[in-house]
Amino acid sequence: MEARLNLFENPLAGKVIRYVNSAGKAVSDSTLPHATQELVKLRASQINGCGFCTDMHTKDAVAAGESHERLHLVAAWREAKVFTEAERAALALAEEGTRIADGAGGVSDEVWQNAKKHYDDDQLAALVACIALINLYNRINVMIQQPAGDYQPGMFG
Repeated sequence: MEARLNLFENPLAGKVIRYVNSAGKAVSDSTLPHATQELVKLRASQINGCGFCTDMHTKDAVAAGESHERLHLVAAWREAKVFTEAERAALALAEEGTRIADGAGGVSDEVWQNAKKHYDDDQLAALVACIALINLYNRINVMIQQPAGDYQPGMFG
């Protein structure tokens, strides 16, 4: 299986991806915990059915020391005992932020206030950007049918 469009060979696509990656660097350099960033990226990618990003963020999280147990339970985080209250708040925000079209009001005040209890304004800005960016990456990869399974941690940076 090959992608419909090679993002690295097409000059315009490559330029867009470089800009998006720059925004992602601001998030990864923030004080939002790296584990939270990977959990949020994984959950949004699962919801969006993006195999490439699910593969990538699972492998990146393992390479950064994340446990397989927690990664296996991300899809069922509400019932899992392995996540902190802050991580649960971030995962709830990721789900509502990813499923905007499914909810009449977007992200609920309850979910936002819960996230606000655990993260300062800079971390909230990073969390919102992280969720928005992974949704962008997911949509690009799903549209072009980017194959999954060959990603190796660090291959893009």
